[in-house]
Amino acid sequence: MTPSDLPDFDLLWDYNNPAASEEKFREVLPQFPDGNERLELLTQIARSQGLQRKFEQAHQTLDEIEGQLPVEVSRARVRYLLERGRVFNSSKHPDQARPFFERALKMAQELSEDFHAVDAAHMLAIVADPASALDWNLRAIQMAESSADERARGWLGSLYNNTGWSYHDMGDYESALTIFQKAESNFSGKGSADKFRIAKWTVARCLRSLKRIEEALSKQMNLKAEFDAIGGSDGYVEEEIGECLLLLKREEEARPYFAKAFELLSKDEWLVDNEPERVKRLKEMS
Repeated sequence: MTPSDLPDFDLLWDYNNPAASEEKFREVLPQFPDGNERLELLTQIARSQGLQRKFEQAHQTLDEIEGQLPVEVSRARVRYLLERGRVFNSSKHPDQARPFFERALKMAQELSEDFHAVDAAHMLAIVADPASALDWNLRAIQMAESSADERARGWLGSLYNNTGWSYHDMGDYESALTIFQKAESNFSGKGSADKFRIAKWTVARCLRSLKRIEEALSKQMNLKAEFDAIGGSDGYVEEEIGECLLLLKREEEARPYFAKAFELLSKDEWLVDNEPERVKRLKEMS
């Protein structure tokens, strides 16, 4: 079977369900008996393991890949470097992750692999200090906007979002709002309702930082109505409604929203691990 006959395993990703993604990758693995394509697929198995917080297993998978990589520069090696770096970063070792992303960026650019080059630049922003993160995000945006590769340009919505948070973390809320609105426009009509909702939530969250509380509350209530319509709920939306009501001195109205937020977000392993005080506050406010 030639590479052109092989299935595009990148289309199997469901980032909201890495365990299911790993199963799908393993189902098609026998169709990739050898070669760089098999190694690239294994990098995505490692990524799915990292997203499940199975860091030791992910590193073992990457060790297996490393021992088979060809000496020459290749896309398989770029993807190996990206996923090794991601596992280090997810397991709270950003300093160990950074050299892998730097090498991935350099190699991807040598190969004119714009999609993976932008990916590496965006990961370098994630592991950087706040001031450097903004520089890296802006560089990644420039790379994506100037690329003829549609897949590379597909990074723009996420990059606008990340850059908005860089501005927000620096206290430049006006710049943050402008670029969050660019992310919202980017995701509008792109077919991903989840990403579009996240972008709308982010705009509303920034409006709260700008003390435009009534506007922020209105947008969060609209999002809640969207979730209600599909029989779902979102802890971050509930939390923001509670925060807005609290700022409007409507404490009793806020309590059930904080309670619902705690019920949902206390199950979020990443949030509990990385922002325990935030989860604790939700419980106290409910």
